[in-house]
Amino acid sequence: MHPEESTGYSYEECRATADWLMAQMDVRPLVGIVCGSGLGGLAEMLKDQVAFNYKDIPNFPQSTVHGHAGRLVFGTLKGRACVCMQGRFHLYEGYPIQRITLPMRIFKLLGVETVILTNAAGGLNQDYRVGDIMIIKDHLNMPGFAGNNPLVGPNDERFGVRFPCMSDAYDRDLQQLAFDVGSELGYSDFLRKGVYCVLGGPSFETIAECRMLHKLGADAVGMSTVHEVLVARHCGMRCFALSLITNQSVMDYESEEKANHEEVLETGKLRAEQLERLVANMVMRIERNNNNDDDINLH
Repeated sequence: MHPEESTGYSYEECRATADWLMAQMDVRPLVGIVCGSGLGGLAEMLKDQVAFNYKDIPNFPQSTVHGHAGRLVFGTLKGRACVCMQGRFHLYEGYPIQRITLPMRIFKLLGVETVILTNAAGGLNQDYRVGDIMIIKDHLNMPGFAGNNPLVGPNDERFGVRFPCMSDAYDRDLQQLAFDVGSELGYSDFLRKGVYCVLGGPSFETIAECRMLHKLGADAVGMSTVHEVLVARHCGMRCFALSLITNQSVMDYESEEKANHEEVLETGKLRAEQLERLVANMVMRIERNNNNDDDINLH
């Protein structure tokens, strides 16, 4: 017996969950969106909403974190069929890593082709300011270095290959699209591009850890996103991710600053509307280019 057979994330159980959702509605989403801490307003932008509480969806985990609503919302954004996770799951909630990434499998089976992920993160790059939006170009997977990877265990070829490539994890055309849309919206002053590092949490990082991560090449640090990207790419979906820099990581032993979750949520509120507008306009542009039977073609 395979270890995943009775845990709720085998192919058959994922298929059953996707089928249950599709039986409830007519929407067939091509874009999946994951809302980070304080960024659930993205889901509220969807028109003609059909929403499900996580607790009502078969095999689905439940979000336990303040700032994560715990709903799967279907609808249209700028005329584009989408599904939005209003709240995600994290290692620090105690779920197995395969379980917190289960929604990516469901997205794939629902027909999603592109996943847009958002998160709140601490800034390690000293040029970053609180409120900046960092487009993720690459990641450092610290839990993965210790063997905690959502692809550990038997590989089901129906999802993807045993050894998926990650050098192209974050779609470069979508990154460029984000900069183009951001420029049109007048957001260039606070749009960045950088490397995101994931840690297990839930404790914030020590000063020594922040210094180490910065030296390793990380521009921002958080507790999510990377695991979902691994599974989404394993399933063959395109990924775009961005971090809202909600606090500057403490790098100086003389500093009196302290990271806290309330600060994360507060910054989310202040910048959320612009972040939502950026994502909405990207979704519209993805649709337009796909309608031209073209990959993201910006020229």
